[in-house]
Amino acid sequence: MSTQGKRFVLVTRKTRLLELIERFNTWPQAKFYLEHSNADVSDYLAEHDLYQKRLDEAERILKPLGRLQKIERSFLPNYQFSAEDVVVIIGQDGLVANALKYLDGNPVIAINPDPDRWDGKLLPFEVGNLKDVALKTMADIADSKTITFVEARTNDGQVMLGVNDLFIGPKSHTSARYNIHWNGQSECHSSSGIIISTGFGSTGWFQSILAGAMGVSGLSEHELAHGFAWDTKSVQFAVREPFPSNTTGTDLVFGSINNDNPLSLESLMPENGVMFSDGIQNDFIAFNSGCSVEIGLSDRVGRLII
Repeated sequence: MSTQGKRFVLVTRKTRLLELIERFNTWPQAKFYLEHSNADVSDYLAEHDLYQKRLDEAERILKPLGRLQKIERSFLPNYQFSAEDVVVIIGQDGLVANALKYLDGNPVIAINPDPDRWDGKLLPFEVGNLKDVALKTMADIADSKTITFVEARTNDGQVMLGVNDLFIGPKSHTSARYNIHWNGQSECHSSSGIIISTGFGSTGWFQSILAGAMGVSGLSEHELAHGFAWDTKSVQFAVREPFPSNTTGTDLVFGSINNDNPLSLESLMPENGVMFSDGIQNDFIAFNSGCSVEIGLSDRVGRLII
């Protein structure tokens, strides 16, 4: 099989040990901190050593198959992927969602480096499967699932994609004030913000909101209690803790969004309004007075090899 022009991009993450070294400058200082906090130092070392071993194994497998580029997750926003790249991710689950946001249909092979430690619901392979899966992916015969992305566009031209979900609301534990427009209806809200979930993220944050609502209402089952398909051509919004008053309503608090029926929000907050995706709070768009946003489906999709 010709590998001319084929490139593998190996996406990695820092282990807890490396993050501690960055925080304390050296491993001895980090080790001193852990020991005096009664933490299990050996667990940090074992996790790090096994992860590095899996990275080395992945590199040895991929280098004979094509060109190889390794990139740490913090560089993803500035990395230029090509349409022909095959992306290999050495877990955890959150890294898969984080990387997918910067891709457009590239095949993603997700590897669980430590199945005894990580459940890896989005990590269907181990490193021993990598060569076979990579060859099938290059030959375009590997099975895959398509992932629908949610997209938010502000009135000043900013765009944010969500692989799992979008959050729009207050920066801290205060009330968000905004006008909501959906399905031909409008309402003024005071709430803790809105979650817009994709099928890919529908078993995550979205489930906690649904579980709370079911508990309060006394329901034992809901059609979305187990999530919905990754490739569903719609996303779901849920308002967190909507407050009824003389000026705010609670009718438009849950529903389905697609490109024929988008969701629109207009901020009524002078400050501290934010919009972020996939739990990355430090990468946000301000959602303050004068800002409006329309949420629908992105033309971009994800592709996860299964």
